[in-house]
Amino acid sequence: MEKQQEALVGPIPDKQDLDLETGSTDINSQAPQSTDPNVVDWDGPDDPENPMNWPPRKKNTIVALISMITFITPLASSVFAPAINQVMTEFKSTDEQLASFIVSVYLLGFCFGPLVLAPLSEMYGRLWIYHICNVLFIIFNVACALAPNLAGLIIFRFLAGIFGCCPLTLGAGSIADIIPQEKRGTAMAFWAMGPIIGPIVGPIAGGYLTQAKDWRWTFWVVAMLSGVITLIGIAFMRETYAYTILEKKTKKLRQETGNEKLRSAADTGVTAQELFKTSIIRPTKMLLFSPIILLLSLYMAIIYGYLYLLFTALPTLYAKQYGFSTGSIGLTYIGSGVGSILGLALSGGLSDRLMRRLTARNGGEPKPEYRLPTMIIASFFVPLGLFVYGWTAEKNLHWILPIVGMGFLGFGMMCAFMGISVYIVDAYTRYAASAMSATTVLRSLVGALLPLVGGRMYNSLGYGWGTSLLAFIAVAMIPVPVIFLMYGEKIRQKTFFNVQIY
Repeated sequence: MEKQQEALVGPIPDKQDLDLETGSTDINSQAPQSTDPNVVDWDGPDDPENPMNWPPRKKNTIVALISMITFITPLASSVFAPAINQVMTEFKSTDEQLASFIVSVYLLGFCFGPLVLAPLSEMYGRLWIYHICNVLFIIFNVACALAPNLAGLIIFRFLAGIFGCCPLTLGAGSIADIIPQEKRGTAMAFWAMGPIIGPIVGPIAGGYLTQAKDWRWTFWVVAMLSGVITLIGIAFMRETYAYTILEKKTKKLRQETGNEKLRSAADTGVTAQELFKTSIIRPTKMLLFSPIILLLSLYMAIIYGYLYLLFTALPTLYAKQYGFSTGSIGLTYIGSGVGSILGLALSGGLSDRLMRRLTARNGGEPKPEYRLPTMIIASFFVPLGLFVYGWTAEKNLHWILPIVGMGFLGFGMMCAFMGISVYIVDAYTRYAASAMSATTVLRSLVGALLPLVGGRMYNSLGYGWGTSLLAFIAVAMIPVPVIFLMYGEKIRQKTFFNVQIY
């Protein structure tokens, strides 16, 4: 046992080393071994318990399961959208703003959930947070299906959103736990399908489901799909957070050796209460004081808000102007779906290839900024898609043309989401969950609130100038990825912008 204990010794990260902007201490990396026999670390560089050393099949299974969960919960945000007219008729309401709010209140849950789930995952690990949130997500979707009135539907849908945000908040961090930086782009591409493709597939399925059954079945189907994935996840998902794994190893060694002085290499000496307080503040602190997190979150929030605004506008446009049925309206979302898939195909593989090529040019030293070129591509397609959508709808041209505009928007949004997500994960590896929760909060807030003003905007400005206003804002954001590509590293190294963990 003494030899085993000596093989597990390693360094304790110092508080000063845990800096978000200049680089985080990664417990997966192999630092020089400490001479302190009471410090429990990995059992050498090839320790099979280290998530980075897991076999490819195990890693791929976990990435696939996380991606499946991340597909279902965003799908639930929009699958209900085509059914809203039926809901309002059943409950005898004609309030258009209330109708939009019932759809978007789910995203308000996405705003609050990450602020608690991200720090909890960094304290207690990812696995049980996934399982608990998945079960509660199912329960509140069943409650939505049984809702007796609009008030109950709004409350249950909000609670479903709080727990449904879990895979969006933790997914990127889980991938960073097990996939090395140079291969992370492809894995992130599969995970990124959920937040983009899910909201697009949702209305297509929801439209025909509502037409064939009724609006309550949109929630029943979501609950059933989630139940199947949750059972598979309980069987095959494993804890990926290295700090939690080392803490469990330390606890086991204490029991086996009776040595209460043993401590994990991840132990910084901070109490659980202090750590939770710090962790729950961290996402807000990162959002407010890190220019990188703030501007990239704002960029993503704007595009995400545009997508949901157009999602709520499409049923009115195609029902009144083009005479589509409820089921056919769902098919109009295919344009953004095709664009998103093309964006995924381009950005996923291109991100890793660019990372390898630019790293080789830089003497083998990778930089997070090498992930940003895909975002630069996106910055031009987003306003292009908005202009095409707005003016073809304004001039009442062929019904396919606004869908083509949505395709350009979907392509740009996927490239942007991929570039931002992988960049943030690479730059904030240990605290990826907190960093992504900061972006999720702002993105979801804008996605929830912007559709509420969409109807008034189009009534005042029309589809042409109303959508052009959105496009002009997108044009103004084009320099953001270019600036961070050129100066991101210098910004991260400036003391003024360093966001200290403690």
